[in-house]
Amino acid sequence: MKKYSSLTEIQGELAQKQLTLKELITYYFQQIEKHQHLNAFNEVFFDSAKKQAEEIQAKLDHGSAGKLAGMVIGIKDNICYEGHVVTASSKMLDGFVSPYSSTVVKRLLAEDAIIIGRLNCDEFAMGGSNETSYFGTVKNAADEERVAGGSSGGSAVAVQADLCLAALGTDTGGSVRQPAAFCGNIGFKPTYGRISRYGVIAYASSFDQVGTLTSSVTDAALLLEVLAGADENDSTVSQQPVPSYSSNLKSQIPNLRIAVLKETIESEALDPETKTAILLALDKFKAAGHEVTYVSFDLLEYLVPTYYILTTAEASSNLSRYDGVHYGYRNTQAQSLNQLYKSSRAEGFGEEVKRRIMLGAFVLSAGYYDAYYQKAQKVRRLIRERVEALLKDNDVLISPVAPTPAFKIGENVQDPLVMYMADIYTVLASLAGIPAVALPLGNNQAGLPLSMQLMTKHFNEQALLNLSYSFLNSNVISNEV
Repeated sequence: MKKYSSLTEIQGELAQKQLTLKELITYYFQQIEKHQHLNAFNEVFFDSAKKQAEEIQAKLDHGSAGKLAGMVIGIKDNICYEGHVVTASSKMLDGFVSPYSSTVVKRLLAEDAIIIGRLNCDEFAMGGSNETSYFGTVKNAADEERVAGGSSGGSAVAVQADLCLAALGTDTGGSVRQPAAFCGNIGFKPTYGRISRYGVIAYASSFDQVGTLTSSVTDAALLLEVLAGADENDSTVSQQPVPSYSSNLKSQIPNLRIAVLKETIESEALDPETKTAILLALDKFKAAGHEVTYVSFDLLEYLVPTYYILTTAEASSNLSRYDGVHYGYRNTQAQSLNQLYKSSRAEGFGEEVKRRIMLGAFVLSAGYYDAYYQKAQKVRRLIRERVEALLKDNDVLISPVAPTPAFKIGENVQDPLVMYMADIYTVLASLAGIPAVALPLGNNQAGLPLSMQLMTKHFNEQALLNLSYSFLNSNVISNEV
């Protein structure tokens, strides 16, 4: 069976009776088995996926199927699905069965998507390479000696290696966009609050946002349309109406003012082939009639420190619930309550999670709260104001997604500072809460995917989708730059 790049292709063949959902799900099961060594899946939902395929096929035969019928999708292993294990790729939750479904899962099921399994990720979504997972490192299908990116590495590789059509990830500081860039996918992070976080295991609540990894912009638009919108279970979700993103998708769009963040593209740390690919993309934007200018963003050096102070503070609070008492891993040898807490958390959490909890506890502690946490909140406001000012005069901001293509497994994981600094281009959109997308730009000479990042105003996802659609459909991106 051929590789499908969009739901439109699959639905066309289903309608023509050239394909059945049983054949489709069997194909993806075979692909997962064939590529098991990539370690993308923590669990495949064989039974429930087969049952869904049968039920949805009956709906298709009767003409009553939902708009996602035919979409086989994987979910990151921090998204709750009733009756299924969810672990956030941590020993702390190993074997935990979710008693309820997240809002995003409910919305997928309501439109007849087939959920094929839960995807590997960095533990509690903390990492940029998928090397912190309790279930092992995910391998990049473009070069199995290289990382998939993180934290949604399993989601990115599942789409890259054709193990499912699309995947859900979560993006706190780039955890959808960076792995998408490393694996050659389209990674879409909507505005903070556009999609409900109910039923998503929390890392940093004022940053976390569900995002999508797809091979086509049409699928990204359709998924956003299904997943977005108000939710009585999430007080932070937006009440704004949800546009019909998919039917409003246009390849012919008005000329836009596109601003390149000068400090990001001129940085000496930026990989030369990535820079060349982005400059070629800018030439194509100009050729299409868009106005491309360079603008300065002089707060770049404050992005990573601000992000990590705030997210670790929130993580230390969110992860305090894993205490060995209520649920999750418990040390059975403890002789006192205090020892139970200490032993359970020390044994249940991995090194990176413990590092971030301790950092967060430190910046929230008496004597340091004002010096670190409060100051970081003020800087976040400055960053947001600066971004909003840039977007008053420009329609879209462009930067790289990451300083380099996918790096080798084990190359950076022992140096937390190097790992944290790799987030320098993605945390901007997270701090400002604006939508952003990672778009593939072909491969470098070594065959590794390259990418660029587009960002725009709050709740202006349609413009971002339209520009992405226009760019990818009207330009043939060469495989090498």
